[in-house]
Amino acid sequence: MNKKLPTVYAGVDVAKVTLQLHFQGRQHCLENTPKGCAKLLRLVQASGQVQLVCEATGGYEKDLLTACHAAGQAVSRLNPAQVRHFARAQGQRAKNDPLDAAVLTAYGTALQPEPTLPTDAALKYLRDLVQWRDYLLEQLTRACQTIEHSVPAFIAKKQKQLVAHLNQQLLAVTKELAAALKRTPSLQAQVQALIQLDGVSTLTAINVLSRMPELGTLDRQAAAALAGLAPWVRQSGPWEGQRHIGGGRPLVRRSLYMSAVVLSRMKQTDLGKFYDRLRAAGKPAKVALTAVMRKLLLQMNRVLKELTIPKTTQQTA
Repeated sequence: MNKKLPTVYAGVDVAKVTLQLHFQGRQHCLENTPKGCAKLLRLVQASGQVQLVCEATGGYEKDLLTACHAAGQAVSRLNPAQVRHFARAQGQRAKNDPLDAAVLTAYGTALQPEPTLPTDAALKYLRDLVQWRDYLLEQLTRACQTIEHSVPAFIAKKQKQLVAHLNQQLLAVTKELAAALKRTPSLQAQVQALIQLDGVSTLTAINVLSRMPELGTLDRQAAAALAGLAPWVRQSGPWEGQRHIGGGRPLVRRSLYMSAVVLSRMKQTDLGKFYDRLRAAGKPAKVALTAVMRKLLLQMNRVLKELTIPKTTQQTA
């Protein structure tokens, strides 16, 4: 009987230009290019079952993840804060690329993180469009604020031209979002299911779905925690502190916040009535809105979960 070989973890510290690999006690410095990624894969794939471990570095790790998924190489992308806390727990305060790569190897060996699954290409494209739209909105807000103040006529003229250009770009990206959904019927069906909920617009549905693709596969607690909408307990002995939300994915919370504000004014809806009950019980407005956001997210999770269940399963259940 063939025994399954234990997984060997290899840390990769990703920088803009370099990939620092710590593998089997040795350090390798490679270029963060397609050729460098290919060389890294040749190094590790010649040694049995290996799982790479890297951190999210603002996008510089994307080429490595793409190369790993194309080659069938297991790789985990970790939260940098968790890795840093792990290093400090080991008394490691110094920091450079070789040390960070070694810490990532130790983290993988000790905690055995799950491999990061490849991102659906259509969903990734939607997320890129959403991020571009957010950038355009931010620039448009700044340009409009400049015009509101007393500025020289030349600057005001150029800013008005910039505002017109940004509005055209926003219109173009909105059209492309609609076209991208039409090209992907499965995603379009999910968005259509979500916008049936009170307070959920098409843009809100796309924002949440593209930034939280796990939605529909999670239980209630995991969904709330992943979005950072689960209050954390603060208790020690007889002392109990105030609970706060945090962590998770702040961009998902930002998308849900405006929906929660709208729902708080829709007194005829279930979530609007829920908001009023919390306010009548003395809860601050921010706490009540957060509770509405959490309930809305759980509704979205349930809707997507039901959408993926085959009808035959629903009939026999």
